[in-house]
Amino acid sequence: MSTTLDLGGVVVATTLPFKEDPSAPAGLAVDYDRYAEHCNFLIENGCRGIGPNGSLGEYSSLTDEERRRVVQVAVETVAGRGIVVAGVHGVGWHQAQHWARLAAEDGADGVLLLPPTIYRANRGEVIEHYRRVDEVGLPIMAYNNPFDTKVDLTPDLVAEIAQLDNVVAIKEFSADIRRVLEIQEVADIDVIAGADDLLFESLVAGAVGWFAGYPNAFPKEAVEIYTLVKDGNIAEARELYSHLVAVFRWDSRTEFVQAIKLSIDIAGQSYGGRTRPPRGPLSPEHEAQVRKDTEKALSYLASR
Repeated sequence: MSTTLDLGGVVVATTLPFKEDPSAPAGLAVDYDRYAEHCNFLIENGCRGIGPNGSLGEYSSLTDEERRRVVQVAVETVAGRGIVVAGVHGVGWHQAQHWARLAAEDGADGVLLLPPTIYRANRGEVIEHYRRVDEVGLPIMAYNNPFDTKVDLTPDLVAEIAQLDNVVAIKEFSADIRRVLEIQEVADIDVIAGADDLLFESLVAGAVGWFAGYPNAFPKEAVEIYTLVKDGNIAEARELYSHLVAVFRWDSRTEFVQAIKLSIDIAGQSYGGRTRPPRGPLSPEHEAQVRKDTEKALSYLASR
């Protein structure tokens, strides 16, 4: 590999706050000031870095101008205290490459890259997609999310992609815990835990980092779980994780953006707020369950 990027620790796939504005898309404008405050909150609580413009950051609902500015705000706010890994997902490689070039220009440390979105790409098309973004020169974390993309980056395919100069890691979200070791057996690449409700298991199996959603609401505790496992304190890590995993499971559900934003608001240390279409409000049943799961976690943390 010609490039490297230390992805150890907790990198947060950040939520994006909006504020009401009748002139903005769906009446909601990006609240860059609150976003900067949120990024700072995460870094100050020990997170390794920030991941703007992931699916949790609602990138597909942003204008081109908004999408670029989000990365710029993240870079400006982190200011060298951690890393910024920008989502550069696109339907075609020409779009993903464009976002990667802008991320490089705006100071991101690396990029997170799904296979082609919307279109169900074949093996050759997936490899071409990564090859073209590899040309930009920034470290790439591939992202396997077969639930949303309908494309599974299987270990043998990861091994082929990993031969590209700048592909340094893969965010694994297949929910198959076997993948951690299977990928490490065939590819020289860092495996990053991608599903919050498989975090403990993935780290124990050898994942080197966590690119995560729920640390938006629980950054300090997320870092603690990660550190405990890495230091070999497995029983302590499992105990803490066992009290948080119920709320972490929302990260793997359709309504994960709304759920995590609500959990942020309930935790009360930062701002979650509303989501842009196509994401609407949680159903009353889901909202009640998210509140119950979040408050249960907070109650345990307060009792420690």
